[in-house]
Amino acid sequence: MRNVLIITFFFNQSSSIAAVRLRGLVKYLPEFGWNPVVLTVKTSEGPEKTERIFETPYEDAYSVWKKRMGLPVHKTWKEHYNVPTHKEKKSIPDRLVHLWEEIFIYPDPTIDWSVSAIQKGDELLHEVHFDAIISSMNPPTSHIIAKELAKRKKIPWIADFRDLWTQNHYYSYSGIRHFFEKRLELDTVSSANALTTTSCPLSEKLKELHKNKKVFTITNGYDPTQVNPKIPLTKKFSITYTGYVYRGRQEPEPLFRVLKALIDEKMLDPATIEVHFFGNHESWLINDVNKYNLEHIVQIHGHISREESIQKQRESQVLLLLTWNDPREKGIYTGKIFDYLAARRPVLAIGLHGSVVTDLLLQTQAGVNVASDVEIRDQILQLYREYKENGSVNFSGIIPEIEKYSHREMAGKFAEVLEETCESRGKVNP
Repeated sequence: MRNVLIITFFFNQSSSIAAVRLRGLVKYLPEFGWNPVVLTVKTSEGPEKTERIFETPYEDAYSVWKKRMGLPVHKTWKEHYNVPTHKEKKSIPDRLVHLWEEIFIYPDPTIDWSVSAIQKGDELLHEVHFDAIISSMNPPTSHIIAKELAKRKKIPWIADFRDLWTQNHYYSYSGIRHFFEKRLELDTVSSANALTTTSCPLSEKLKELHKNKKVFTITNGYDPTQVNPKIPLTKKFSITYTGYVYRGRQEPEPLFRVLKALIDEKMLDPATIEVHFFGNHESWLINDVNKYNLEHIVQIHGHISREESIQKQRESQVLLLLTWNDPREKGIYTGKIFDYLAARRPVLAIGLHGSVVTDLLLQTQAGVNVASDVEIRDQILQLYREYKENGSVNFSGIIPEIEKYSHREMAGKFAEVLEETCESRGKVNP
């Protein structure tokens, strides 16, 4: 069994979708001959602590600067990595704070974590023989830590881009900062032996910037133990959405518009239908529901735990996925789609055609991607007819294709990259 040091900021944060990839990797990598040891931040939550998880102290840059300068904290690290929900004109104070962030929060709010992480990582490297290092971002600080530790012991290093760095299309800082941060990215990643990311379009973007680097596509996935054990379905024709809905980025209104029209035309019986949103309890979403007089059908429940969310997915007749309406998102899988695959319920995806999500649904036959009102209408009617005829909607996904997106498969692909990377450096023990 060989050892790999995994450096990641997100691991113990049980409510964060960013931690799911790494927890799945750590859980299943031993099946492929690799013993993962995790270097992460100290938190009060997360999975049961084991001897393989090492936490180090961390204080985000906003709190540090607040103490030093007496300035109000505008954001936390969580808010820093949330995508803006909709376009709006920033106030003068917001602009000033953004300028302050651009100058002082570099390259990300977790940079102070690197001090304790490098110190602990150096101790681990002296105590244990590691054959390789994997670092995963966001945040970029994970790669900065990995570069330093890999250099000290000349250990093969794989830089995992769960999210892109300066190529991220939601990069919000000025061209001047982007110029210098791009140089930082190039310098940091220059010593990595291989790069990984979550989709083929993102791999192509990485190849454009990091020329002559080996880039591998390893998608996110679901835990095989999370697969639906055939929980009884709701009696009504239920459509369920779990997670946040981002205003201006996702559009639930077309669904409401179609449901209203079909009810008015007597094509749907409102007494047999229920639509559930488990996530953010936002006024704009409630207003959209009221606009079409669907309060008796559509329920906005607010946030629930991940465990409850999985349960709601399993018992729903249909799962709703709202893909982002930005063409630049075509290379992005949502974390939700993998939860939905584990739920083994038909997916109704509303949004852009031609994305990696569209391709996944076609490959697995786990659902359909529709965009126009006509397409949404046709699909709703087809699902509803099946429900009326059989009492439920059948799941017709191709299980062998769905299983290609499990955490076990993901870990196997990482193991292959580890093997290839170590062999090229002559680091694999006989």
